[in-house]
Amino acid sequence: MNNNQTQNVKILNCDPSGLGLFGLAMVTLVASSQKLGITEGTSFIIPWAIFLGGFAQLFACINDSKRQNTFGTTVFGAYALFWFGVAASWMIKMGVFGEKFQAAVDPHQLGFAFLGYLIFSLIMTIGSMETNKLLFIIFLLIDLLFIGLTLDSFGIGGELPHELAAYAELFVSLFSFYGCAATVLNPHFGREFIPVGKPFGIFKK
Repeated sequence: MNNNQTQNVKILNCDPSGLGLFGLAMVTLVASSQKLGITEGTSFIIPWAIFLGGFAQLFACINDSKRQNTFGTTVFGAYALFWFGVAASWMIKMGVFGEKFQAAVDPHQLGFAFLGYLIFSLIMTIGSMETNKLLFIIFLLIDLLFIGLTLDSFGIGGELPHELAAYAELFVSLFSFYGCAATVLNPHFGREFIPVGKPFGIFKK
């Protein structure tokens, strides 16, 4: 006698946002130290850009996709690729891939890349308003960071855009550490141990 049964297995994934935010916090902390003049060069920023900015956020992206979180998947994936791209750009500028690549560097092209990410970040800022207020603050700071990076790459505004980018990046790091702590400790303790603020409730019905 054949007894054919169909079983539906539901695989549950934990929220990967804590690791994604930690990756963002770490790479922006290291990168901002260079922009603020506390450290020099980009050689030791590149590993953190690749492994924390890139792979940590890519991991969060893939696992958010399994959770059918379109917003988290898109955001973490886009910023992971950003840090891979920035790391490769720094390496080209340093001559890692040869003198021809190094000689052909045009910083305005990186400026257009920053402009594209500014547009993307502004769109995602709207989406963050219906997640929580902490995420909205992080995205506002990311917007300021890309405004500074874009203007600085095009040589507009003197030293002001560079300083804007430096301090915005530092505060992105600090708020991302806070977000990482909230994402991990709140479910761990089963209560709102670290407040993140309610959604604005403007766009969602």
